[in-house]
Amino acid sequence: MFGNLLKKNKTKDEDIDASLQELILKIDKMNLTQMRSLVKDKTKESELSTEGLNAVLQKLITVTDTSKKQYINSDDMDSKKKKAFDLALTIMANKKINIQTIELVQKFIDTYEEIINGYDKEYKDIYLSRFKDSIANAVVMLGIVSDMENKMNVLSE
Repeated sequence: MFGNLLKKNKTKDEDIDASLQELILKIDKMNLTQMRSLVKDKTKESELSTEGLNAVLQKLITVTDTSKKQYINSDDMDSKKKKAFDLALTIMANKKINIQTIELVQKFIDTYEEIINGYDKEYKDIYLSRFKDSIANAVVMLGIVSDMENKMNVLSE
């Protein structure tokens, strides 16, 4: 009897893991424009999730196995840098972020800080401060959401 219940739960978990793996493979093949469409939830084939947001950030941060390069390099076109920075800011403005997302954006800033500073100086932009403000806003928002969930739990008991 209990074996049947446990098997049902395992199947659901396996389905979630399989769909997450499928989403990660899709994201791995995407370019910046396609990732932006996913983050803005404009794609019809897959629904946006926290794991999807984190997978996009992970792709931007990790060094590729084939070329041993980061996703953004200092010699890349400025439009690519701007798209990547805007993508990270769009992710931080999303309501489906979590603590891991904030940590990944912090890692993004640490990884590309030199490129961000160079871009800001050259184009008199303020991406670094916008990233820091978005992290502060996200932490406040997560605090508010956590407080609301706690209140809802207390009220439902």
